[in-house]
Amino acid sequence: MNKYFQLLVKNVRKQLESWLNEKEIIQHKEVYRFLHSIAGTASTIGFTVAGDMARKLMDQINLDEEREWKKEELQSFLLPLISIIYYEEYSKIDEIIERKSEFENKKLILLIDDDTALLMYIKEHLEKHGWIVIAVADPDRAINSYYDLNPDCVIIDIHMKDKNGLDVLVQLKEKMKQQFIPTIMISIDHSKETRMKSYRLGTDDFIQKPIDIEEFIVRINRQLERKQAIDNVMLIDELTRVYNRKFLPQTYERFVSSLKRRRVSFCIALLDLDHFKQVNDTYGHIVGDEVLATFADTIRKGLRVNDIIIRYGGEEFIILLPETKANEAKLVLERILREFSNIPFEANEEEFYCSFSSGIHEVQSNETDITRNIEIADDALYDAKQAGRNQIKVAAIDYKEIKKKTIHVGIVDDDPIIRTMLEDLISKSKFTDGFTVDIKTFKDGMEFIEADWHLNNNEQYLIILDGMMPRMDGLEVLQKLRGLSYQERFTVMMLTSRKSEHDITRALQLGADDYITKPFKLLELETRLGHLIKRMK
Repeated sequence: MNKYFQLLVKNVRKQLESWLNEKEIIQHKEVYRFLHSIAGTASTIGFTVAGDMARKLMDQINLDEEREWKKEELQSFLLPLISIIYYEEYSKIDEIIERKSEFENKKLILLIDDDTALLMYIKEHLEKHGWIVIAVADPDRAINSYYDLNPDCVIIDIHMKDKNGLDVLVQLKEKMKQQFIPTIMISIDHSKETRMKSYRLGTDDFIQKPIDIEEFIVRINRQLERKQAIDNVMLIDELTRVYNRKFLPQTYERFVSSLKRRRVSFCIALLDLDHFKQVNDTYGHIVGDEVLATFADTIRKGLRVNDIIIRYGGEEFIILLPETKANEAKLVLERILREFSNIPFEANEEEFYCSFSSGIHEVQSNETDITRNIEIADDALYDAKQAGRNQIKVAAIDYKEIKKKTIHVGIVDDDPIIRTMLEDLISKSKFTDGFTVDIKTFKDGMEFIEADWHLNNNEQYLIILDGMMPRMDGLEVLQKLRGLSYQERFTVMMLTSRKSEHDITRALQLGADDYITKPFKLLELETRLGHLIKRMK
């Protein structure tokens, strides 16, 4: 939701600047529609405090009032809402994830506490120490982003309004599994019972509030050093200095989580040194170890920052390449192969060269089992060896060419945030599997009607209509659609802030197939849309 929050702030700022800098008089209906939009949108994206305030201000005025606002008067009236929107702290998790490669050499600390003042205080001091600190007030968001963040240390406040920090600890420990990520609990409650419960649930340290920041930094640093030492022993291969196979399950799960959330594929590659047994037999195991170490180092230098290299066993290595298509991965490995095959090795006053073979598989969202995907990459590796070694093969995927039915989705809403959010939701929804989806957005009812986009009477349409819009509202659009001779091709979902029984009855009488009132939860909306889409199959 972070990007929607930022979009909301951007749009509010743009509207306020337009009113307060460019106009002397603001029309009352503009103000009412502005509040109406925020009331629905802010609550929908989880920014309930702003949504509640917008509704409170709406209750103080009437849509049908005949009045004009002076900008000083409007600024004073909107001040409670402006303060909430401009000064509400929010996490920049998505931004950090996108820029994570920039911070690869810095330790990342995840700090979870709903006390925003304390969050900012701790964040400021810890970042002076050279660490990257993600301060998150929403525990659920922190949990859901854990795999993408892959933090080096997690700090959790026990007492938060909506969630107990110990419950957060348990959920995160489940995600950590084999990987060691130190956790530190902080709390104003330092009773023996609370401390003992924290330690029993797996925390690595407990620090009492108020926090002595100097001591806090020392204790965090000790945990980070401990993590490094454990990683070196447990997760790093001693010879090649790359990750060992214990690191694979959780890392793979992190990649799958990103695949499902962002719909961006990744590749798994299996690499094997050619004729390595012959190297050991001819030149000895010490030389063989040198070849292995050089091989791993060449791979590491040829990969991008976020690519993962793992020694899978013996002379076999696995590479995970995030956000990468198979043809892109093949180019990367072919470049590494050229570099490695040109490195001279010396033994017994003899110079020799080595090569490797590799199989690449682009992981698909419908088959994420790790064992199966390694098998597919291994089959491609076998093909490379059978074809003469010293080459890269991409696994052939049997894509069945199925002619998909087209469904046109029209989103008609004057709020750009709602339009963007719905477009994202529908394009990524599992309910649209089996369809070719054509999505169009319209800023009001008149734009939708004038576009004539919906007049191809041979296709099916899912129309999502906002109830209140300038120029032409949702009920008027609905009435026009149901007046067409081929109106049965339109499935209509109404989005409305009108909660009165009369308005809902009117929408159903005009032919709405379903309705949902703002603010709505995205999961509920997706489910309701899913039911409508199933009826269209």
